Amino acid sequence: MKNLFDKTTINGMELRNRFVRSATWEGMCDEQGRPGEQLLNCYRELARGGVGLIITGYAFVRPDGKQMPGSIGAQSDDFAPEMQALCKAVHDEGGRLCMQLVHTGGQGRAQGGNKLIAPSAIEAAQYTSPPVEMSLKNIDDVVAAFGASAARAKQWGFDAVQLHAAHGYLINQFLSPHTNQRNDGYGGSIENRCRFLMEVYRSVRAAVGPGFPVLVKLNGSDFLAHGLEIDEAVIAAQALDHEGVDAIEVSSGTPASGDNNPVRKKIDTREHEAYNLSLAQRIKQSVSCPVLVVGGFRSLDLAREVVEKGDADYISLARPLIREPGLVKLWQEGSTARSRCISCNGCYRPGLRGKGIACIVEQAERKKAAGV
Repeated sequence: MKNLFDKTTINGMELRNRFVRSATWEGMCDEQGRPGEQLLNCYRELARGGVGLIITGYAFVRPDGKQMPGSIGAQSDDFAPEMQALCKAVHDEGGRLCMQLVHTGGQGRAQGGNKLIAPSAIEAAQYTSPPVEMSLKNIDDVVAAFGASAARAKQWGFDAVQLHAAHGYLINQFLSPHTNQRNDGYGGSIENRCRFLMEVYRSVRAAVGPGFPVLVKLNGSDFLAHGLEIDEAVIAAQALDHEGVDAIEVSSGTPASGDNNPVRKKIDTREHEAYNLSLAQRIKQSVSCPVLVVGGFRSLDLAREVVEKGDADYISLARPLIREPGLVKLWQEGSTARSRCISCNGCYRPGLRGKGIACIVEQAERKKAAGV
């Protein structure tokens, strides 16, 4: 029987347990995407706190693929010293570090008068402004940018890369009939809508070689009218599995998905936890590669149950580790306490003010305890 604290490997990457810090925007880099001391300390604390694998906040592969301020950049060789320092900080604490790669497409930020790019020139609720439809050359250029960024990540010392194909970003925009209304080889059938994803995957695999872990974060459902749903997500997962992907992390939703967005609130009971589990179960049953599941885990016993039953191979956490970076270590040492995260999403507010994400509830409680 699998155990949460088993040592495992993913394509040669040794992990000390089955807990993953799922990617979350940190807002701790400069305008170009260069990380600084704040992000290094964040990752060091996470690794020291016991999590097996840390997946970075989404790193943009081109400047036109950036969305949030303070995001990590994977587009420049100039960042080598800072990126190498991130990797060393995590490795020194016994952890592993995976760079998540993204192009945000229609959910990006238009810069310098340039239009956003997307599969189709349509208005969508999650788009920040109307995009232009990508030409075949646009597609080829972005595919190549993913490969180049993956090669940088490997050279910098990262242990793996993850392609962000969820949450309404560019790869998901191609997968979803909600945002992909093309009538060429990239649109229509699910096989055609998978084409961009598979070209990105092959570009990345060619750049890093067969012995380097490549993961994909995939929506099991967009929770949108005419969006990607689980039956088609299974087809996408199987296509990746057939090509040799090393693991799939199952998520769901987009910014336009209402209460079913990727970071749901009111996870105050066990019944509200693990909101992507049924999607992960379907994908786990359909592929041979390891499956990670993210979305609302707050209880050790539920995480243990999911792994022991074989519904997923790894448990991904994001917001709980913002409030308690040492949560995994606490659990491993015998605590069964529920995560103290209240799922308010207030952790993003400091990031939007240029200070980096932080748990505002924890900050308030510490100030109160200190009599401030």
